[in-house]
Amino acid sequence: QVQLVESGGGLGQAGGSLRLSCAASGRSFSRYTMGWFRQAPGKEREFVAAITSWYSGSTYYADSAKGRFTISRDNAKNTVYLQMNSLKPEDTAVYYCAVASRSGYLVEPYDYDYWGQGTQVTVST
Repeated sequence: QVQLVESGGGLGQAGGSLRLSCAASGRSFSRYTMGWFRQAPGKEREFVAAITSWYSGSTYYADSAKGRFTISRDNAKNTVYLQMNSLKPEDTAVYYCAVASRSGYLVEPYDYDYWGQGTQVTVST
């Protein structure tokens, strides 16, 4: 049974940093794209960042995350991370990690097959 467990959310200050982790279990995802999405109250779930398979390791980001967020993965630990710097109040949302069953440039929620339960990130001014 595949399970994704996020951690590292919480309260951050504007201009500060938070690091999210997502540990996957049940199978290895080293060959597949892993990503982060977020959903603010009253808004649709939106793409934040993704990283492709271990052998390519390409990363891509939403415009809102470029230059501030960094996604990385540790395949030995089956874990993906999201380092968030220069936080803004508009980053406040529930953050979800997700894993696809293929590799590639995947930015839509329907591209992903497995989801974590989400972790709340709140950024104060």
